[in-house]
Amino acid sequence: MIDRRAFYEQRAALRPREAGRFYQRLLRKFYAFLIPPGQRVLEVGCSLGDLLAAVKPARGVGVDFSPKMIELARQRQPQLEFKTADAAEFSSPEQFDYILLSDLVNDLPDVQVVFEKLRAVAYPRTRLVVNFFNNLWRPILRVGEKLGLKSPMPMPNWLSSADVQNLLHLAGWEVVKQDTRILWPVRTPLLNTLLNRWLAPLLPHFCLTVFIVARPKPQLVAPPHFKCSVVIPARNEAGNIEAAVQRTPEMGLGTEIIFIEGHSKDNTWDEILRVAKAYPDRNIKTLKQQSKGKGGACREAFAAATGDILFILDADLTMPPEELPKFYEAARAGTAEFVNGVRLVYPMEDEAMQFLNMIANKMFGLTFSWLLGQQLKDTLCGTKVLFRADYERIAANRAYFGDFDPFGDFDLIFGAAKLNLRLIDLPIRYRARTYGSTNIHRWSHGWLLLRMVLFAARRLKFL
Repeated sequence: MIDRRAFYEQRAALRPREAGRFYQRLLRKFYAFLIPPGQRVLEVGCSLGDLLAAVKPARGVGVDFSPKMIELARQRQPQLEFKTADAAEFSSPEQFDYILLSDLVNDLPDVQVVFEKLRAVAYPRTRLVVNFFNNLWRPILRVGEKLGLKSPMPMPNWLSSADVQNLLHLAGWEVVKQDTRILWPVRTPLLNTLLNRWLAPLLPHFCLTVFIVARPKPQLVAPPHFKCSVVIPARNEAGNIEAAVQRTPEMGLGTEIIFIEGHSKDNTWDEILRVAKAYPDRNIKTLKQQSKGKGGACREAFAAATGDILFILDADLTMPPEELPKFYEAARAGTAEFVNGVRLVYPMEDEAMQFLNMIANKMFGLTFSWLLGQQLKDTLCGTKVLFRADYERIAANRAYFGDFDPFGDFDLIFGAAKLNLRLIDLPIRYRARTYGSTNIHRWSHGWLLLRMVLFAARRLKFL
């Protein structure tokens, strides 16, 4: 069997030239998209450290088993820290926000052992990012090596996506999302842009590189309890206000209910004030919306919230408030970091959702699952739950997408996906309205939703 360390020691002098190849540049670009700047990042199998530098870490540590590679990395990236160690033997007292393994699993003698070892430098919010070759490209890459277009390597592992996911599962990791990239790894003006930016997202099975983002599996210990804030945007919902208070349960360390009234034409605001006074035993806050749209209402209410976990509950009560504890338990147990209500699983009451709306919801669900790399069946359900700390991170990174969403749902979904949060669907029993009429206009809002999907595709897929 070839001595892998000696092989890469011999090739160290050639690595600076190989690092300038177009494929490496594409990898650096996509990793920089996946990982927000300013994180604590560990790269195992760091080579020259160029990829680690590309993600702009607040603290970056690179590990490689080749002393010559590490020496070159220290010269090229003096702002980062580099250590000589085998991936299966590396240990550190530090914990990192992101751990990167770029094209490393193809070359490890025991992938599972390395995945297990890295659990020691991870905490519950750590993300492990792995990329590896698609087996379909195996003969093409062999030819590329012979022609000098690809860096040679010892006989590689050829792991399928299912293999890597299974190894992650065995080693105590949970897959957050998967994506594929790069149809054309050779710089060819115009052609590489057409293939890699516009066609690669539409032809995932043919792409060269598979990316998987994973997180440590939640530990089976008694999770802590948290304070909750239930935000209820209300526009022309006077008949539902008192029922919302009566039916919203107390959860965790306490539940504050935040009503935010949005330019109603009925007496919704007066009813909110009356109900808040009538239930002094409940922690009720009342706000008048200054902005427009449900998205603006949620942002204003979130800014006033004091809870650790934020809930959105539509004032029409078509999502029964009695089901909110399910969302709370999923969030506090670490099952997910973003819990999304799903109306499309259980049978609905008559007239709860019109047929065309049902079809549109299913289509949007399929589209968003493709966009996000995670299953999301019902993007338009109003009930969404996340930790306030994660919302603050989404808000801080909002400039990437901009202020484009009057509904608020997509601002949260896209922001959560960009930060690699674990999203999960939670089925609910959707009820028909008992008061008032919907504020959703099927055709005008449907067209707006389609435009937002196209915008998000540009920012998440067609990079």
